[in-house]
Order: sequence, then C-alpha cells, then structure tokens
Amino acid sequence: MRVLKQVAGIDVAQQELVVTLGFLYEDQTIKFIAYKVFTNTDTGIQLLINWVEKQIVEGLEIHYIMEATGIYHQKFAYYLADNNKNVYIVLPNKISSYIRTLDIKTITDKSCSQAITQFGLERKLSVWKKPDQTYNELQQLTRERDQIVQERSVIKNQLHAETVQARPHLKSIERMQARLNLLNAQEKEIKKDIDTIINTNAVVKQSIERLTTIPGVGVLTAATVLGETNGFELIRNKSQLSSYAGLDVREKQSGTSVKGKSRISKKGNRSLRKCLFLPALTIVKWDDNFKEIYIRLTSKHGIKMKALVAIQRKILELIYILFKNETVYDSKYKSKNSVKTEIV
Repeated sequence: MRVLKQVAGIDVAQQELVVTLGFLYEDQTIKFIAYKVFTNTDTGIQLLINWVEKQIVEGLEIHYIMEATGIYHQKFAYYLADNNKNVYIVLPNKISSYIRTLDIKTITDKSCSQAITQFGLERKLSVWKKPDQTYNELQQLTRERDQIVQERSVIKNQLHAETVQARPHLKSIERMQARLNLLNAQEKEIKKDIDTIINTNAVVKQSIERLTTIPGVGVLTAATVLGETNGFELIRNKSQLSSYAGLDVREKQSGTSVKGKSRISKKGNRSLRKCLFLPALTIVKWDDNFKEIYIRLTSKHGIKMKALVAIQRKILELIYILFKNETVYDSKYKSKNSVKTEIV
C-alpha cells in the first residue's frame, strides 16, 4: 500500500534524542516503522539523520517533528534547517493535550516520541524557520535585561530590610549596594547593545519606529515583541498570536450545572505577557480609545486586572497589525472611518 506521509517524531532531552519513524498509508492507517535512541550531540544528530534516511521511502519527503523543550531542541532544529530538512516544532502543551486523547497509561520517552509522530502524521503543521539573527539577538538581550531587573528588585528589597533594622550591618549594606551598581551598569550595557543592533538593521529600525508610535510602547517593548515572535514569522492571524502569548480566553461551560469563570490560558510566551503590562497601564491613561475600552470593561465586571489583560491583548494585536501593514498608529483612525462610512 502506498505511503502518503512519513514522519520522524523526536522526543528531545538534554542528553538524548528519542526518535520514532511512522508512516501514513492510503487507507489512513498509521504504522510505527522503527524506534531508536541517539545522543543529543553533533555526532548523535548526524547518526540519527543517516538512520532515518535509510528507513524512509525514497522520493517522499520526510518530516522531522519535535517539541519546544527549552533550549535542548535548538541545536538539532538548527542543524536540520541548515541542511534543508523539513522541521516542525510544536508547543509542549499541545503534545500533552494530544497524549491525553490517546489514553496512554504509561508515559515514557518512547511513548512520547510515538505520540509526536502520530500527531505529525494526523496534522498539517507549518514548517519551522530559523529565527532571524537580529530578532534572535533581541530576544536574548531583552530576556537578559529582564533577569537583571528581577535580580535588582530582590536586592533592593534585601537592602531595604537591612537598612531599617535596629542594628544594620554596614558591610552587608556595602556589598548589596555594590551588586546594585553592577546590575545597573549591566542594564545600561544591554540597552546599548539593543540600540546598536536596531540601528545597524534599517528594516528593524523602521519597524520599531512605527511600533513606538503606540502610546506606552517603547523601544524595549517593541524589541521584546519582535524578538519573541521572530518578527511574527509564523503568525498568521490575531487569534493565533493571542494563543502564542497565552492571552487567549479559556471558558468551560456545560449545560446549566457547569459554568466556569473565563480566564486567559497562560499557556504561551510569558515574556510577551510580561512586557505588555506596563504599556497597558500607560495607554489607558493617555489614549482615549483604550481608555474607553478599559472603562467599559471595568464597569461591566468591576475587575481592573481583567480589563488590563484585555488591553494587553489589544496592544499585542495592534503591534502585529502595524508591523504587517508597515504603518504607524493613528488614534483617530476609528473616527475617520466612521466619517467615511457616513459620507458613503
């Protein structure tokens, strides 16, 4: 029977690559052909590819599918992309949800790789592309800065606690102050690096200039969004973007007895959600359009944080639209359109 699709599903760990090769036949049946474990090293990656290519049907493309497991999958994914292989990266929560539908009793590396293979055989996925070097560097630097800000906040709290004691230890205070000075200097250095990267890429610079026309969205916020989304490379619509950021609404209702509260999923990119919080606070203060939305939402349910989350989602969608359309933010866009409609 003719094979329609062939997939190598890989469960990636720090030291191992667990791969299962599967076929989808004309009658829509799925069969696991082979299974093997390789080391997550340059040698192991090459051996894996050689092993897969010996098992597959010639003339039919092979799809390599894996989970986004922190940083451990990156070396393998980059190697495959550099060698013109079809790479697909799936969020772990999608695979976890899919495994639950298979009623697998025992979860092992082998069963996970089989589930990834079956998922790839059943679904049509978007090919993964390597992040643009500029966006990748922006992601690394903005995340490093965020970590420094967190460390600085902890030390500031410790310094405050030490200074208000009845008998503060002067040496401890000096050391904490020295760490604060070091973190402040490192943050300035990171900001300079970010500015250098932006200024050396004319396309990215123009994009960030357009995005920063949104009230509350500064260079760091724009750089974070572009870095975390790889310039919206695989984003096709606003709904997909909200889901990627974990700002999509989850609601559970069944009949009259089950009516759960609506919540955001938070099963997405935490860095995106975090970088949009302060812009949301700013834009509801200085922009009439967003202020109107915020007031309407808070008057509806009385929960300010819930309204701010909705504003975060709208800011992210607005950034996406401005980036794709290569335009700037116009606070009077809505009123202009309504006037045009009346004229027509």
